[in-house]
Amino acid sequence: MSCSRPVTAQTKPVFACDMLSNPGLRNFSFCDPSLDMKARVDDLVGQLTLQEKIGWLVSGAKGVSRLGIPNYEWWSEALHGVSDVGPGTKFGARSRVPLAFLRLFSLRRVVSTEARAMYNAGLAGLTFWSPNVNIFRDPRWGRAKKHPGRPVTQQDMDDTYQPPFKSCVVDGNVASVMCSYNQVNGKPTCGDPDLLAGVVRGEWKLNGYIVSDCDSLKVMFENQHYTKTPEETAALAVNSGLDLNCGSFLSENAEAAVNRGLLNETEIDRAISNNFATMMRLGFFDGNPSKRLYGNLGAGDVCTPENQELAREIARQGIVLLKNTEGSLPLSPTAIKSLAVIGPNANATHTMLGNYEGKPCKYTTPLQGLTVSVPTGIPAWLCRRSCGTVDLGAAKKIASTADAVVLVMGSDQSIEAESRDRVDITLPGQQQTLVSEVANVSNGPVILVIMSGGGMDVQFAKDNPKISSILWVGGKLPMTWYPQSYADNVSMADMNMRPDPARGYPRPNDVSTRVQRSFHSGWDQLLNIQSPTDQSANARLAIGRRARFVAHQQRKSIDAMEESCKNLARRSCESENVGKFSGGTLFYCFLASTGPHAPKRLLAFKVHLRPEEEGTVRFDIDVCKHLSVVDEKGKWRVALGNHTLHVGGLKHSLNVRI
Repeated sequence: MSCSRPVTAQTKPVFACDMLSNPGLRNFSFCDPSLDMKARVDDLVGQLTLQEKIGWLVSGAKGVSRLGIPNYEWWSEALHGVSDVGPGTKFGARSRVPLAFLRLFSLRRVVSTEARAMYNAGLAGLTFWSPNVNIFRDPRWGRAKKHPGRPVTQQDMDDTYQPPFKSCVVDGNVASVMCSYNQVNGKPTCGDPDLLAGVVRGEWKLNGYIVSDCDSLKVMFENQHYTKTPEETAALAVNSGLDLNCGSFLSENAEAAVNRGLLNETEIDRAISNNFATMMRLGFFDGNPSKRLYGNLGAGDVCTPENQELAREIARQGIVLLKNTEGSLPLSPTAIKSLAVIGPNANATHTMLGNYEGKPCKYTTPLQGLTVSVPTGIPAWLCRRSCGTVDLGAAKKIASTADAVVLVMGSDQSIEAESRDRVDITLPGQQQTLVSEVANVSNGPVILVIMSGGGMDVQFAKDNPKISSILWVGGKLPMTWYPQSYADNVSMADMNMRPDPARGYPRPNDVSTRVQRSFHSGWDQLLNIQSPTDQSANARLAIGRRARFVAHQQRKSIDAMEESCKNLARRSCESENVGKFSGGTLFYCFLASTGPHAPKRLLAFKVHLRPEEEGTVRFDIDVCKHLSVVDEKGKWRVALGNHTLHVGGLKHSLNVRI
């Protein structure tokens, strides 16, 4: 089933400066694309009254008809492709976007193209809030799909929490940063001038706008009781550096804050200037978008065959092989004549999309996909949701007669979701019993497929020789999987980042690895890679269960001067594909500095090799960027002594002299 021209235009796109309909707008400098950005923004801000300015402090921005400016909705999302979360995007009966995306790079180009096409069709805005980055701190958190977290100390803020955001702003040049609901060390993030104006706008030089998470200002006042009055909350947020309020709190309270002398109008000017500059960069004030850049995009650019194929390829790359017994995967189409598919997610549709999802062009369930490979028909046994009650006899009967069995287990948003944490991290309901019983009666390969947002304790399956393979279809395993014993011993409410031996506290994060792990972050086994046993440093090596390497290591002392800090350590590894299939993989390299509980920093590099092909990967280690740590006072320091380079299980020491 293909989807041709799935977007049907319902209205025209919203845009300002429609000089064809209103020639008088030519007199306004803000409608002149030939002028520099600052001149246009200053002209626009200077035209507005206080009430009109306040109308552009909120996500549902109020238009100014006398200036040819329509209403505009800022809130659209594109976490897994264009999403129907938020009022800025409208999906009709024929409005569809590609299957949920889980990877970046080329997919972002496709998502942005489809987003602009939907804008041209009057079905979306120009601003999309995505992606989410944060620290996923506990395996039970239901919002694993969005990687939540909250800090404790300044050391953790600088060393762990802020680096990914800094990378987005400094290296990625994002157009917006969102402040969250929570407080950090007693300060609401949307009311912290040191964080918003000082770090994000000041140190990182954000070229865009800062927006609140939706209704977080209301939460700051009504739930956290951080201020005594709503206007004090409004003033605190804007004075701290907030530019846009997702919600209506500022439109309801900013004018009162100005009247009370709590908020100066110049701060409002600063905020809306950032907002208007963003919209001008997107062409909102350049007149009819059909006459401008990207104006030719439309229905034919959504759900194209090329985009759907990219979605399929991203889904393929996102599958993680956690276990693979020799002779199991890949299944031989000549040897496997019958295949049984069992489990609650075997014929899942909407569950595959996760959350903050859009409307896919089409669904291909695991059962449908497998049916293509085994055209003789597949007996399927499905249980609902968590398999609270199961008919083991029926499941075992079809499994015992099949050449191979695929068990599609896991969870859905009834089990883990935003505002829905898990009590434990075992497979829900009777799924573990079902898996074990079916495996015991099977005569061929048994493949366990886990569909979930967060990690699951499947140690039982890892240890069971009857279960030949385990796959997770969530996207390159960005988190470590822990056994249930961790959840039994560690409180979800304990937010300490670092381990405390005095009380036996083993927090699971990149700082502390002193806990049992089923599968570490980045784990993946490849079908085309064999793992040799030789672990010597200068021979062919088994590294991270990924490939054979010849490591060229030149150990040397590195003199790092604090004022320049430009010294580099260069490393290279050679890999060889010794399997039967072409394939690419990520090779994970970690740098661990000296000192107690010093974090590991990840350097990832990718190689794609044909059978029997060799390749070389080179990477540089920056002394200040990669070897420095934050001390208890929040100061960045390069520690004396050895710094260890981990490439999979291999360790090499780097001697650093300061």
